[in-house]
Amino acid sequence: MKTIDQIQQPVNRPERILQYGEGNFLRGFADWQVDILNEKTNFNGNVVAVQPRNRKGAQGALINAQRGLYTTVLRGLKGEKRTEEIRVVRSLSRCVNPYTQFDEYIACAENPELRFVFSNTTEAGISYGEGEELHDRPQLSFPGKVAAFLHRRYEYFRGDPSKALVFIPCELIERNGDTLRRVVERHAAAWKLGEDFARWLGACVFCNTLVDRIISGFPGNEAETLWEKLGYRDDLLTAGELFYLWVIEKPKTAPGVPAWDYRRELPLEEAGLNIVWTDTLDFYRTRKVRILNGAHSSTALAAYLYGLDTVDQCVTDPLVYRFMRQAIFDEIIPSIDLENGPGKGTGVEALVRFAHETLERFANPFITHQLLSIGLNSVSKFKTRILPSIFSYQKKYGRPPRALCCSLAALIVFYRGRIVTDGEMEGCRIKNQEEFRYPIRDNGEILRYFADIWTAPDGSRNLVHRALSCPELWGEDLSLYPALEDAVSAALETMLTEGTGAALSRALGGPGAEPGDNRDR
Repeated sequence: MKTIDQIQQPVNRPERILQYGEGNFLRGFADWQVDILNEKTNFNGNVVAVQPRNRKGAQGALINAQRGLYTTVLRGLKGEKRTEEIRVVRSLSRCVNPYTQFDEYIACAENPELRFVFSNTTEAGISYGEGEELHDRPQLSFPGKVAAFLHRRYEYFRGDPSKALVFIPCELIERNGDTLRRVVERHAAAWKLGEDFARWLGACVFCNTLVDRIISGFPGNEAETLWEKLGYRDDLLTAGELFYLWVIEKPKTAPGVPAWDYRRELPLEEAGLNIVWTDTLDFYRTRKVRILNGAHSSTALAAYLYGLDTVDQCVTDPLVYRFMRQAIFDEIIPSIDLENGPGKGTGVEALVRFAHETLERFANPFITHQLLSIGLNSVSKFKTRILPSIFSYQKKYGRPPRALCCSLAALIVFYRGRIVTDGEMEGCRIKNQEEFRYPIRDNGEILRYFADIWTAPDGSRNLVHRALSCPELWGEDLSLYPALEDAVSAALETMLTEGTGAALSRALGGPGAEPGDNRDR
Protein backbone atom coordinates (compact mmCIF):
# COMPACT_ATOMS: atom_id res chain seq x y z
CA MET A 1 0.00 0.00 0.00
CA LYS A 2 1.29 3.48 -0.87
CA THR A 3 1.83 6.05 1.88
CA ILE A 4 0.03 9.38 2.21
CA ASP A 5 3.01 11.39 0.95
CA GLN A 6 3.00 9.29 -2.24
CA ILE A 7 -0.70 9.98 -2.86
CA GLN A 8 -1.18 13.52 -1.54
CA GLN A 9 0.82 16.69 -2.14
CA PRO A 10 1.82 19.25 0.50
CA VAL A 11 1.26 22.96 -0.10
CA ASN A 12 4.25 25.27 0.19
CA ARG A 13 3.27 28.38 2.17
CA PRO A 14 5.12 30.85 4.40
CA GLU A 15 5.68 29.49 7.89
CA ARG A 16 3.63 32.02 9.82
CA ILE A 17 3.13 29.87 12.94
CA LEU A 18 5.71 28.33 15.27
CA GLN A 19 4.26 25.52 17.36
CA TYR A 20 5.80 24.04 20.50
CA GLY A 21 4.35 20.54 20.44
CA GLU A 22 3.96 17.94 17.71
CA GLY A 23 1.43 15.63 19.34
CA ASN A 24 -2.08 14.48 18.62
CA PHE A 25 -3.98 17.32 20.25
CA LEU A 26 -2.40 20.22 18.39
CA ARG A 27 -2.58 18.33 15.10
CA GLY A 28 -6.24 17.45 15.62
CA PHE A 29 -7.23 20.85 16.99
CA ALA A 30 -5.05 23.85 16.07
CA ASP A 31 -3.38 22.62 12.87
CA TRP A 32 -6.70 21.25 11.62
CA GLN A 33 -8.19 24.72 12.06
CA VAL A 34 -5.24 26.36 10.29
CA ASP A 35 -5.84 24.02 7.35
CA ILE A 36 -9.44 25.23 7.14
CA LEU A 37 -8.22 28.81 7.57
CA ASN A 38 -5.98 28.40 4.52
CA GLU A 39 -8.80 26.85 2.53
CA LYS A 40 -11.46 29.46 3.29
CA THR A 41 -9.52 32.71 3.78
CA ASN A 42 -6.42 34.46 2.50
CA PHE A 43 -4.42 33.57 5.64
CA ASN A 44 -1.87 31.61 3.56
CA GLY A 45 0.32 30.28 6.35
CA ASN A 46 1.84 26.99 7.46
CA VAL A 47 2.95 25.69 10.85
CA VAL A 48 6.48 24.65 11.77
CA ALA A 49 6.38 22.38 14.82
CA VAL A 50 9.06 22.25 17.50
CA GLN A 51 9.61 19.13 19.61
CA PRO A 52 9.39 20.56 23.15
CA ARG A 53 11.04 17.71 25.06
CA ASN A 54 13.99 15.43 24.38
CA ARG A 55 12.19 12.12 24.58
CA LYS A 56 11.59 8.88 22.75
CA GLY A 57 8.29 8.43 20.98
CA ALA A 58 8.12 12.00 19.67
CA GLN A 59 6.34 12.19 16.35
CA GLY A 60 8.60 14.73 14.63
CA ALA A 61 10.41 12.11 12.54
CA LEU A 62 7.08 10.78 11.25
CA ILE A 63 5.90 14.30 10.43
CA ASN A 64 8.99 14.90 8.33
CA ALA A 65 8.83 11.46 6.71
CA GLN A 66 5.26 12.23 5.56
CA ARG A 67 6.22 15.78 4.48
CA GLY A 68 3.87 17.20 7.12
CA LEU A 69 0.81 15.44 5.68
CA TYR A 70 -1.65 13.56 7.85
CA THR A 71 -5.34 12.69 8.02
CA THR A 72 -7.89 13.58 10.67
CA VAL A 73 -10.87 11.28 11.23
CA LEU A 74 -13.45 13.12 13.33
CA ARG A 75 -16.54 11.24 14.41
CA GLY A 76 -19.52 11.71 16.65
CA LEU A 77 -23.26 12.21 16.86
CA LYS A 78 -25.15 14.99 15.13
CA GLY A 79 -28.78 14.89 16.15
CA GLU A 80 -28.32 11.23 17.15
CA LYS A 81 -26.95 10.45 13.67
CA ARG A 82 -23.47 8.94 13.43
CA THR A 83 -21.26 11.32 11.46
CA GLU A 84 -17.69 11.02 10.17
CA GLU A 85 -15.55 13.80 8.69
CA ILE A 86 -12.21 13.02 7.04
CA ARG A 87 -9.65 15.67 6.06
CA VAL A 88 -6.11 15.57 4.74
CA VAL A 89 -4.32 18.34 6.66
CA ARG A 90 -1.72 20.29 4.68
CA SER A 91 -0.97 23.13 7.10
CA LEU A 92 1.99 21.47 8.86
CA SER A 93 5.21 21.94 6.91
CA ARG A 94 7.81 20.20 9.12
CA CYS A 95 8.97 19.46 12.66
CA VAL A 96 12.28 20.63 14.09
CA ASN A 97 14.03 18.91 17.00
CA PRO A 98 15.96 21.65 18.87
CA TYR A 99 18.00 19.01 20.70
CA THR A 100 19.54 17.71 17.46
CA GLN A 101 18.77 20.60 15.05
CA PHE A 102 19.35 23.64 17.21
CA ASP A 103 20.64 25.91 14.42
CA GLU A 104 17.65 25.06 12.22
CA TYR A 105 15.33 25.71 15.13
CA ILE A 106 16.78 29.06 16.21
CA ALA A 107 16.88 30.20 12.57
CA CYS A 108 13.07 30.23 12.68
CA ALA A 109 13.42 33.38 14.83
CA GLU A 110 14.86 35.13 11.77
CA ASN A 111 11.82 34.42 9.59
CA PRO A 112 10.13 37.78 8.80
CA GLU A 113 6.82 35.98 8.00
CA LEU A 114 6.55 34.44 11.47
CA ARG A 115 3.74 35.98 13.52
CA PHE A 116 2.05 33.41 15.81
CA VAL A 117 3.18 30.87 18.40
CA PHE A 118 0.97 27.95 19.48
CA SER A 119 1.88 25.52 22.25
CA ASN A 120 0.73 22.47 24.16
CA THR A 121 3.50 21.36 26.50
CA THR A 122 1.27 19.77 29.20
CA GLU A 123 0.00 21.54 32.31
CA ALA A 124 3.48 21.30 33.86
CA GLY A 125 5.16 22.76 30.78
CA ILE A 126 4.83 26.44 31.71
CA SER A 127 7.30 26.45 34.55
CA TYR A 128 10.55 28.23 35.29
CA GLY A 129 13.74 26.43 34.29
CA GLU A 130 16.02 26.85 37.27
CA GLY A 131 19.68 27.15 36.26
CA GLU A 132 19.04 27.61 32.54
CA GLU A 133 21.21 30.06 30.61
CA LEU A 134 20.74 32.09 27.43
CA HIS A 135 23.55 30.20 25.68
CA ASP A 136 22.05 26.72 26.31
CA ARG A 137 21.42 24.76 23.10
CA PRO A 138 18.53 24.52 23.86
CA GLN A 139 17.06 25.38 27.24
CA LEU A 140 15.17 22.45 28.75
CA SER A 141 12.02 24.34 29.79
CA PHE A 142 9.45 25.63 27.33
CA PRO A 143 9.49 29.24 28.70
CA GLY A 144 13.29 29.17 28.64
CA LYS A 145 13.23 28.20 24.97
CA VAL A 146 10.72 30.99 24.29
CA ALA A 147 12.82 33.64 26.07
CA ALA A 148 15.96 32.69 24.12
CA PHE A 149 14.02 32.47 20.84
CA LEU A 150 12.51 35.93 21.36
CA HIS A 151 15.89 37.41 22.23
CA ARG A 152 17.36 36.05 18.99
CA ARG A 153 14.44 37.58 17.06
CA TYR A 154 14.83 40.89 18.88
CA GLU A 155 18.52 41.05 18.00
CA TYR A 156 18.10 39.92 14.40
CA PHE A 157 15.41 42.51 13.62
CA ARG A 158 17.09 45.18 15.79
CA GLY A 159 14.16 45.65 18.12
CA ASP A 160 11.58 46.25 15.36
CA PRO A 161 8.23 46.14 17.22
CA SER A 162 6.45 44.97 14.05
CA LYS A 163 8.32 41.65 14.41
CA ALA A 164 6.87 40.96 17.88
CA LEU A 165 4.94 37.67 18.12
CA VAL A 166 1.46 36.65 19.23
CA PHE A 167 1.33 33.69 21.63
CA ILE A 168 -1.80 31.53 21.75
CA PRO A 169 -1.00 28.73 24.23
CA CYS A 170 -3.26 25.70 24.59
CA GLU A 171 -2.01 24.35 27.93
CA LEU A 172 -4.85 23.46 30.29
CA ILE A 173 -3.96 25.84 33.10
CA GLU A 174 -5.81 28.91 34.25
CA ARG A 175 -4.68 32.11 32.50
CA ASN A 176 -2.09 30.25 30.46
CA GLY A 177 -0.99 33.30 28.47
CA ASP A 178 -0.42 35.48 31.54
CA THR A 179 1.52 32.66 33.18
CA LEU A 180 3.72 32.12 30.13
CA ARG A 181 4.52 35.84 29.87
CA ARG A 182 5.39 36.01 33.55
CA VAL A 183 7.82 33.07 33.37
CA VAL A 184 9.42 34.33 30.13
CA GLU A 185 9.96 37.73 31.76
CA ARG A 186 11.53 36.00 34.76
CA HIS A 187 14.05 34.31 32.45
CA ALA A 188 14.79 37.62 30.73
CA ALA A 189 15.43 39.28 34.09
CA ALA A 190 17.63 36.42 35.32
CA TRP A 191 19.68 36.58 32.13
CA LYS A 192 19.96 40.40 32.38
CA LEU A 193 18.73 40.93 28.81
CA GLY A 194 18.17 44.65 29.39
CA GLU A 195 15.39 47.22 29.40
CA ASP A 196 15.25 47.60 25.61
CA PHE A 197 14.50 43.90 25.21
CA ALA A 198 11.97 44.10 28.04
CA ARG A 199 10.14 46.89 26.17
CA TRP A 200 10.18 44.85 22.94
CA LEU A 201 8.91 41.84 24.86
CA GLY A 202 6.05 44.06 26.04
CA ALA A 203 4.99 44.42 22.39
CA CYS A 204 4.52 40.65 22.16
CA VAL A 205 0.97 39.46 22.78
CA PHE A 206 0.21 36.59 25.19
CA CYS A 207 -3.41 35.44 24.98
CA ASN A 208 -5.28 33.50 27.64
CA THR A 209 -7.24 30.67 26.06
CA LEU A 210 -9.56 27.78 26.67
CA VAL A 211 -9.51 24.79 24.31
CA ASP A 212 -12.00 21.95 24.12
CA ARG A 213 -11.88 18.86 21.93
CA ILE A 214 -11.25 15.19 22.70
CA ILE A 215 -8.47 13.86 20.47
CA SER A 216 -7.99 10.14 21.01
CA GLY A 217 -4.99 10.01 18.68
CA PHE A 218 -3.86 7.17 16.45
CA PRO A 219 -6.73 4.65 16.12
CA GLY A 220 -4.56 1.55 16.41
CA ASN A 221 -7.35 -1.02 16.39
CA GLU A 222 -8.91 0.49 13.27
CA ALA A 223 -5.82 1.65 11.41
CA GLU A 224 -5.74 -1.12 8.79
CA THR A 225 -9.45 -0.73 8.04
CA LEU A 226 -9.16 3.05 7.74
CA TRP A 227 -6.07 2.80 5.50
CA GLU A 228 -8.01 0.50 3.15
CA LYS A 229 -10.86 3.00 3.13
CA LEU A 230 -8.53 5.95 2.46
CA GLY A 231 -6.43 4.13 -0.13
CA TYR A 232 -3.11 4.92 1.57
CA ARG A 233 -1.12 4.28 4.74
CA ASP A 234 -0.94 7.19 7.20
CA ASP A 235 1.10 6.59 10.35
CA LEU A 236 -0.05 9.96 11.73
CA LEU A 237 -3.75 9.21 11.40
CA THR A 238 -5.43 11.34 14.07
CA ALA A 239 -8.88 10.45 15.44
CA GLY A 240 -11.09 12.64 17.57
CA GLU A 241 -14.57 13.99 18.16
CA LEU A 242 -16.51 16.42 15.99
CA PHE A 243 -17.06 18.97 18.76
CA TYR A 244 -14.44 21.67 19.29
CA LEU A 245 -14.29 25.13 20.82
CA TRP A 246 -11.50 27.70 20.98
CA VAL A 247 -12.08 30.61 23.35
CA ILE A 248 -9.44 33.36 23.19
CA GLU A 249 -9.37 36.30 25.54
CA LYS A 250 -8.70 39.54 23.69
CA PRO A 251 -5.42 40.74 25.18
CA LYS A 252 -4.78 44.11 26.70
CA THR A 253 -1.73 45.68 25.06
CA ALA A 254 1.01 47.61 26.79
CA PRO A 255 0.86 51.43 26.82
CA GLY A 256 2.08 52.85 23.52
CA VAL A 257 1.74 49.50 21.72
CA PRO A 258 -0.87 49.35 18.91
CA ALA A 259 -3.79 47.01 19.64
CA TRP A 260 -3.57 43.65 17.91
CA ASP A 261 -6.02 43.37 15.01
CA TYR A 262 -6.91 39.78 15.86
CA ARG A 263 -9.93 39.44 13.55
CA ARG A 264 -7.92 40.49 10.50
CA GLU A 265 -4.66 38.70 11.28
CA LEU A 266 -6.22 35.42 12.44
CA PRO A 267 -9.59 35.31 10.63
CA LEU A 268 -10.96 32.21 12.34
CA GLU A 269 -14.49 33.60 12.35
CA GLU A 270 -14.32 34.32 8.64
CA ALA A 271 -13.45 30.66 8.09
CA GLY A 272 -16.62 29.64 9.97
CA LEU A 273 -14.71 28.04 12.84
CA ASN A 274 -16.09 27.69 16.37
CA ILE A 275 -14.05 30.52 17.85
CA VAL A 276 -15.06 32.92 20.62
CA TRP A 277 -13.16 36.17 21.11
CA THR A 278 -14.02 37.48 24.55
CA ASP A 279 -13.00 40.16 27.02
CA THR A 280 -12.87 37.56 29.79
CA LEU A 281 -12.64 33.76 29.90
CA ASP A 282 -14.35 33.51 33.28
CA PHE A 283 -17.78 32.34 32.13
CA TYR A 284 -16.43 29.87 29.57
CA ARG A 285 -13.88 28.40 31.97
CA THR A 286 -16.44 28.05 34.75
CA ARG A 287 -18.94 26.47 32.35
CA LYS A 288 -16.42 23.88 31.15
CA VAL A 289 -14.82 23.12 34.52
CA ARG A 290 -18.05 22.94 36.51
CA ILE A 291 -20.30 21.21 33.93
CA LEU A 292 -18.15 19.10 31.59
CA ASN A 293 -15.23 18.35 33.89
CA GLY A 294 -17.53 18.30 36.91
CA ALA A 295 -19.82 15.74 35.26
CA HIS A 296 -16.80 13.55 34.53
CA SER A 297 -15.34 13.74 38.03
CA SER A 298 -18.64 13.48 39.91
CA THR A 299 -19.62 10.33 38.01
CA ALA A 300 -16.43 8.46 37.08
CA LEU A 301 -15.41 6.94 40.42
CA ALA A 302 -18.92 5.99 41.51
CA ALA A 303 -19.61 4.48 38.08
CA TYR A 304 -16.33 2.56 38.17
CA LEU A 305 -17.09 1.12 41.61
CA TYR A 306 -20.57 0.25 40.30
CA GLY A 307 -18.96 -1.86 37.56
CA LEU A 308 -18.68 0.39 34.49
CA ASP A 309 -15.45 1.14 32.63
CA THR A 310 -16.03 3.92 30.09
CA VAL A 311 -17.90 7.21 29.81
CA ASP A 312 -20.24 6.01 27.06
CA GLN A 313 -21.35 3.16 29.37
CA CYS A 314 -22.37 5.81 31.91
CA VAL A 315 -24.76 7.27 29.34
CA THR A 316 -26.32 3.90 28.45
CA ASP A 317 -26.68 2.65 32.03
CA PRO A 318 -30.08 3.93 33.31
CA LEU A 319 -29.09 4.39 36.96
CA VAL A 320 -25.72 6.06 36.36
CA TYR A 321 -27.18 8.28 33.61
CA ARG A 322 -29.91 9.52 35.96
CA PHE A 323 -27.26 10.18 38.60
CA MET A 324 -25.16 12.14 36.09
CA ARG A 325 -28.16 14.18 34.95
CA GLN A 326 -29.12 15.03 38.53
CA ALA A 327 -25.56 16.16 39.26
CA ILE A 328 -25.51 18.39 36.15
CA PHE A 329 -29.02 19.82 35.88
CA ASP A 330 -30.24 19.78 39.50
CA GLU A 331 -27.02 20.57 41.36
CA ILE A 332 -24.19 21.99 39.25
CA ILE A 333 -26.11 24.37 36.97
CA PRO A 334 -28.27 25.81 39.79
CA SER A 335 -25.11 26.44 41.80
CA ILE A 336 -23.55 28.74 39.17
CA ASP A 337 -24.10 32.39 40.10
CA LEU A 338 -25.38 34.11 36.96
CA GLU A 339 -25.89 37.46 38.67
CA ASN A 340 -22.57 38.21 40.32
CA GLY A 341 -20.26 35.39 39.32
CA PRO A 342 -18.53 34.38 36.08
CA GLY A 343 -21.87 33.75 34.40
CA LYS A 344 -22.79 37.44 34.45
CA GLY A 345 -24.14 38.60 31.11
CA THR A 346 -25.31 35.15 30.05
CA GLY A 347 -28.44 33.16 30.69
CA VAL A 348 -29.06 29.78 32.22
CA GLU A 349 -30.12 28.69 28.72
CA ALA A 350 -26.47 28.80 27.64
CA LEU A 351 -25.52 26.50 30.50
CA VAL A 352 -28.34 24.06 29.76
CA ARG A 353 -27.46 24.02 26.05
CA PHE A 354 -23.82 23.33 26.88
CA ALA A 355 -24.88 20.54 29.26
CA HIS A 356 -26.93 18.82 26.53
CA GLU A 357 -23.95 19.11 24.15
CA THR A 358 -21.80 17.57 26.87
CA LEU A 359 -24.10 14.57 27.26
CA GLU A 360 -24.14 14.09 23.48
CA ARG A 361 -20.34 14.10 23.52
CA PHE A 362 -20.28 11.56 26.35
CA ALA A 363 -22.49 9.29 24.24
CA ASN A 364 -20.08 9.36 21.29
CA PRO A 365 -19.67 5.68 20.32
CA PHE A 366 -16.38 6.39 18.57
CA ILE A 367 -14.56 7.71 21.65
CA THR A 368 -13.47 5.22 24.31
CA HIS A 369 -12.83 7.34 27.41
CA GLN A 370 -11.73 5.17 30.32
CA LEU A 371 -13.12 6.05 33.74
CA LEU A 372 -9.77 5.16 35.30
CA SER A 373 -8.06 7.84 33.21
CA ILE A 374 -10.56 10.39 34.55
CA GLY A 375 -9.78 9.07 38.03
CA LEU A 376 -6.12 10.11 37.80
CA ASN A 377 -5.31 12.71 40.52
CA SER A 378 -8.96 12.78 41.60
CA VAL A 379 -8.42 14.74 44.80
CA SER A 380 -7.11 17.87 43.07
CA LYS A 381 -9.76 17.48 40.36
CA PHE A 382 -12.53 17.25 42.96
CA LYS A 383 -11.26 20.36 44.71
CA THR A 384 -11.27 22.37 41.46
CA ARG A 385 -14.24 20.91 39.63
CA ILE A 386 -16.82 19.95 42.26
CA LEU A 387 -16.23 21.65 45.60
CA PRO A 388 -17.20 25.10 44.24
CA SER A 389 -20.55 23.64 43.13
CA ILE A 390 -21.11 21.99 46.53
CA PHE A 391 -20.40 25.22 48.41
CA SER A 392 -22.51 27.38 46.09
CA TYR A 393 -25.43 24.93 46.17
CA GLN A 394 -25.41 24.68 49.96
CA LYS A 395 -25.29 28.46 50.30
CA LYS A 396 -28.21 28.84 47.90
CA TYR A 397 -30.49 26.02 49.12
CA GLY A 398 -29.39 25.52 52.72
CA ARG A 399 -28.46 21.85 52.24
CA PRO A 400 -25.65 19.98 50.50
CA PRO A 401 -26.29 18.54 47.02
CA ARG A 402 -27.08 14.84 47.34
CA ALA A 403 -25.42 13.51 44.13
CA LEU A 404 -22.22 15.53 44.56
CA CYS A 405 -21.90 14.39 48.18
CA CYS A 406 -22.34 10.81 46.98
CA SER A 407 -19.53 11.39 44.51
CA LEU A 408 -17.25 12.53 47.36
CA ALA A 409 -18.10 9.34 49.26
CA ALA A 410 -17.23 7.35 46.13
CA LEU A 411 -13.85 9.10 45.98
CA ILE A 412 -13.07 8.05 49.56
CA VAL A 413 -14.08 4.45 48.80
CA PHE A 414 -12.15 4.45 45.52
CA TYR A 415 -8.99 5.51 47.42
CA ARG A 416 -9.03 2.36 49.54
CA GLY A 417 -6.09 0.09 48.80
CA ARG A 418 -2.49 -0.83 49.44
CA ILE A 419 0.52 1.28 48.50
CA VAL A 420 2.42 -0.10 45.50
CA THR A 421 4.79 2.75 44.66
CA ASP A 422 5.16 6.37 45.77
CA GLY A 423 2.56 7.50 43.24
CA GLU A 424 0.35 4.44 42.97
CA MET A 425 -1.95 2.41 45.18
CA GLU A 426 -3.83 -0.77 44.27
CA GLY A 427 -7.56 -0.90 44.89
CA CYS A 428 -10.10 -3.66 44.44
CA ARG A 429 -13.66 -3.63 43.15
CA ILE A 430 -16.22 -6.40 42.85
CA LYS A 431 -17.74 -6.91 39.39
CA ASN A 432 -20.00 -9.85 38.58
CA GLN A 433 -19.01 -11.37 41.93
CA GLU A 434 -15.32 -11.33 40.97
CA GLU A 435 -12.51 -9.21 42.38
CA PHE A 436 -10.71 -6.83 40.01
CA ARG A 437 -7.58 -4.92 40.95
CA TYR A 438 -7.23 -1.35 39.73
CA PRO A 439 -4.53 1.35 39.98
CA ILE A 440 -5.09 4.50 42.05
CA ARG A 441 -2.65 7.18 40.90
CA ASP A 442 -2.08 10.43 42.76
CA ASN A 443 0.45 12.35 44.81
CA GLY A 444 2.31 9.98 47.14
CA GLU A 445 1.40 11.93 50.29
CA ILE A 446 -2.29 11.85 49.36
CA LEU A 447 -2.22 8.09 48.81
CA ARG A 448 -0.46 7.52 52.13
CA TYR A 449 -3.05 9.65 53.94
CA PHE A 450 -5.91 7.56 52.54
CA ALA A 451 -4.05 4.33 53.27
CA ASP A 452 -3.72 5.46 56.90
CA ILE A 453 -7.37 6.36 57.42
CA TRP A 454 -8.52 3.07 55.88
CA THR A 455 -6.15 1.06 58.09
CA ALA A 456 -8.22 1.83 61.19
CA PRO A 457 -11.49 3.38 59.96
CA ASP A 458 -13.36 3.20 63.34
CA GLY A 459 -16.67 3.26 61.49
CA SER A 460 -17.88 5.22 58.47
CA ARG A 461 -18.46 8.50 60.27
CA ASN A 462 -15.00 8.64 61.83
CA LEU A 463 -13.42 7.61 58.54
CA VAL A 464 -15.23 10.38 56.66
CA HIS A 465 -14.39 12.89 59.39
CA ARG A 466 -10.69 12.12 59.05
CA ALA A 467 -10.89 12.28 55.26
CA LEU A 468 -12.66 15.64 55.25
CA SER A 469 -10.68 17.28 58.04
CA CYS A 470 -7.41 17.46 56.06
CA PRO A 471 -6.93 20.98 54.58
CA GLU A 472 -3.95 19.72 52.57
CA LEU A 473 -6.38 17.64 50.49
CA TRP A 474 -9.22 20.10 49.94
CA GLY A 475 -7.79 23.53 50.62
CA GLU A 476 -9.78 23.79 53.86
CA ASP A 477 -11.20 21.64 56.64
CA LEU A 478 -14.43 20.23 55.17
CA SER A 479 -15.42 18.65 58.49
CA LEU A 480 -16.40 22.16 59.60
CA TYR A 481 -19.54 21.73 57.44
CA PRO A 482 -21.66 19.26 59.51
CA ALA A 483 -24.40 18.81 56.88
CA LEU A 484 -21.79 17.96 54.26
CA GLU A 485 -20.10 15.45 56.57
CA ASP A 486 -23.47 13.87 57.41
CA ALA A 487 -24.40 13.45 53.73
CA VAL A 488 -21.03 11.99 52.76
CA SER A 489 -21.03 9.63 55.78
CA ALA A 490 -24.50 8.34 54.92
CA ALA A 491 -23.55 7.71 51.28
CA LEU A 492 -20.30 5.98 52.25
CA GLU A 493 -22.05 3.75 54.78
CA THR A 494 -24.55 2.70 52.11
CA MET A 495 -21.75 1.91 49.64
CA LEU A 496 -19.96 -0.29 52.16
CA THR A 497 -23.05 -2.15 53.44
CA GLU A 498 -25.44 -2.24 50.47
CA GLY A 499 -23.28 -1.45 47.43
CA THR A 500 -22.63 1.51 45.16
CA GLY A 501 -25.89 1.01 43.27
CA ALA A 502 -27.89 1.51 46.46
CA ALA A 503 -25.99 4.71 47.24
CA LEU A 504 -26.65 6.06 43.73
CA SER A 505 -30.32 5.18 44.07
CA ARG A 506 -30.62 7.04 47.38
CA ALA A 507 -28.89 10.07 45.87
CA LEU A 508 -31.72 10.08 43.33
CA GLY A 509 -34.40 9.96 46.01
CA GLY A 510 -34.67 6.18 46.21
CA PRO A 511 -35.27 4.21 49.44
CA GLY A 512 -33.87 6.11 52.38
CA ALA A 513 -33.94 9.55 50.77
CA GLU A 514 -35.45 12.46 52.64
CA PRO A 515 -39.00 13.24 51.46
CA GLY A 516 -39.26 16.10 49.00
CA ASP A 517 -35.52 16.23 48.37
CA ASN A 518 -35.78 14.80 44.87
CA ARG A 519 -37.19 17.51 42.64
CA ASP A 520 -39.29 16.69 39.58
CA ARG A 521 -37.18 16.35 36.45
